[in-house]
Amino acid sequence: MRKLVLASATATLALASSAGCAANNAAEPRSSSSPIVAPSISAASAGPAASADPAATAALGRATAALGTQSFTMTVTAGTGFALTALIDPPTGKGTAELTASGPSTEVTVKSLLIGQDLYAQIPGITRDGTWTHLDMSRLPEGANIGLRPGRIDPVDTANLLASTTDVKATGADTYAGTVDLTKAAGIAGLDRVTIDGYGAAAQHIPFVAAVDDQGRLATLTLEPPAVQGNQIVPITAKYTDYGRPVAAEKPAATEIIEAPEDVYQVLGG
Repeated sequence: MRKLVLASATATLALASSAGCAANNAAEPRSSSSPIVAPSISAASAGPAASADPAATAALGRATAALGTQSFTMTVTAGTGFALTALIDPPTGKGTAELTASGPSTEVTVKSLLIGQDLYAQIPGITRDGTWTHLDMSRLPEGANIGLRPGRIDPVDTANLLASTTDVKATGADTYAGTVDLTKAAGIAGLDRVTIDGYGAAAQHIPFVAAVDDQGRLATLTLEPPAVQGNQIVPITAKYTDYGRPVAAEKPAATEIIEAPEDVYQVLGG
């Protein structure tokens, strides 16, 4: 029975992890009360080869910076096989997320809870009803995540991703386009590190389109990854809504917390 449960859990976590992991920039440790600060987008940092529109760069930079100053809801989709909804409060370093990954004959949903540097999860086949599995982040490989991860603003790592752009252009009153470097972000929902490495040099120039709302805050971001070995990768779309919405995320009671067993780290590669 134990082996059967582990087999199910392995499939669950492998699917969820591959849907939400990518190349990882090591984040600076933060206390539970420290805010998550969004990197800035700067046309000057683009170098002499950059062709960014300074006004567009500044506007998109302000929109991205807003992610680090107030709470928001984020929904991410990648075709029909990946969907994630997260409520995130960067100033307090807490959030909740629900990730659903599906294939031809299976569908799994993993819930995660972030409180400062502590990540808790409810994982089918591993977590008992009414409990949360606590993950030791030092045991997880770079890029591994199950929805949320300490030190990041959101599951798409939007701030680091857009900070890598060097060619932002305005395409309308509130819309922008350019390219981003996937290797600069700590995690991209829907793409794992193997996939990104498989892009080679193309990973540094992935097209994106973005839109801001009527207050200049980021509203949508769509990434358009290239095909891999002839297989087209569906676009990844993130929507940012409900700015300022209270996030009800609290540390579970001690009786509800179970430290992750060795099996979990083996499944995630740690």
